Amino acid sequence: MKVLFDEDVPAKLARSLLQHEIHTVVSMQWGGIKNGELLTLIERERFDVFLTGDKNMGNQQRLEGRPFAVLIMSAINWPVIKPHIQKISAAIEESESGTVKMIDCGAFIPRVNRQGE
Repeated sequence: MKVLFDEDVPAKLARSLLQHEIHTVVSMQWGGIKNGELLTLIERERFDVFLTGDKNMGNQQRLEGRPFAVLIMSAINWPVIKPHIQKISAAIEESESGTVKMIDCGAFIPRVNRQGE
């Protein structure tokens, strides 16, 4: 599968998905491009899957019915998503064009600054 990682997806994840052709928004020199134009570029370059952590994208853009799948990860922090690599890989394998799916990769919980302890 030809997969595009959004700017917020950790590049380290690509090392665990060697069976796929992974590109990043940065490697495609698409950094800073707004979502609407980005989706058009994804179609033009015939990506199969767009992987992102942008949970608001579905509210801002029409995603269903496009010629690629959109997978939205619940977290983008590498230590949080690392234990969920198999789940992410399976979601990519099972993805279907024109669909949007959320992948539950856990959640980032910021540490509370405990000064004085």
